[in-house]
Amino acid sequence: MRQRFSLALTLLTVVSVLAGTAAAGPASATPTGPATTGDEGGNPLLRDVLESTGRGFAAASNAVRNARERQAAYADELRRIEEQLDSLGPEVGEVAVSAYRIGRIGPISALLASAGPDEFMERAEGLDLIAQRDNSKLRKLREARDQASRAKAAADAALAEEQRQLAVMAKQREAAERALSLVGGASTEGFVNTSSPVASPAPRNRDGSWPAQSCNRGDPTTRGCLTPRALHALNETRRLGFTRHVSCYRSGGPFEHPKGRACDFSAEPGGFGGDAKGGDRTYGNNLAAFLVRNADQLGVLYVIWYRQIWFPATGWKAYSSAQGDPSSDHTNHVHLSLL
Repeated sequence: MRQRFSLALTLLTVVSVLAGTAAAGPASATPTGPATTGDEGGNPLLRDVLESTGRGFAAASNAVRNARERQAAYADELRRIEEQLDSLGPEVGEVAVSAYRIGRIGPISALLASAGPDEFMERAEGLDLIAQRDNSKLRKLREARDQASRAKAAADAALAEEQRQLAVMAKQREAAERALSLVGGASTEGFVNTSSPVASPAPRNRDGSWPAQSCNRGDPTTRGCLTPRALHALNETRRLGFTRHVSCYRSGGPFEHPKGRACDFSAEPGGFGGDAKGGDRTYGNNLAAFLVRNADQLGVLYVIWYRQIWFPATGWKAYSSAQGDPSSDHTNHVHLSLL
């Protein structure tokens, strides 16, 4: 009950903030300066929801990928062990047949039937070699069976972890869609370009997760700073042909820009103007499609362009948390936020 009340209170707060924002009236667009400060997912509360669910979704998605890789590795190991067991079958069968024919008294009888001490020693050594050979075959069989059992248990554990993380992803997706429903939320075709270039991947941790980063790199678009991952994304967009005006770091405010984790890419060459049209809009469409296609390589949290927002958990959605001007409507620039 307390959780449902808290959720209801949170949603009511979001609605109130949105209503207050709309009542304040449209903000003036800045022709050549940075986009307005309200451009990162609307109000701070909505932005917090998007950031928390985005990071949770990314972590769960990486865990699912790791679990599936482990399952594939265990499946390969099981196939190898099964082949080993198949090859050991005939050898172990020979041991069983030999034991049946000789019986337990067989070795003792062989020794007692020796003609003299020398023959006794020869037979004893021969029987010892046979026992060693048979014991080795049986030990290999037991070891192979134990390995198969462990591999099967590990594969089952990886499958269970995958199912658990998929449930986490579903919850994060539901939370994101619930938050986005307050600012439009209807699914759209978005911006897709199958011929978008492929970016070089940003560095990850050994387990595939994204490392925590601080704003400690110089921002070439301002006098501020960027995280290494944000700088990598900026450099990749430029390297692959998106070279128009960009502004990243921005001091003040609760959003991603002051943390060095966001950039605004103008649709115009010289600065942030009015609604993008013609070739400028095509440029923005292509850039948005590029960022989405390379979201996994770059560590994208969300992208906003032309009254639409792309979120990894939801895909492209309508975005109406705006004030009617080109900056907050994102009709003059593509906004990128990174994990």
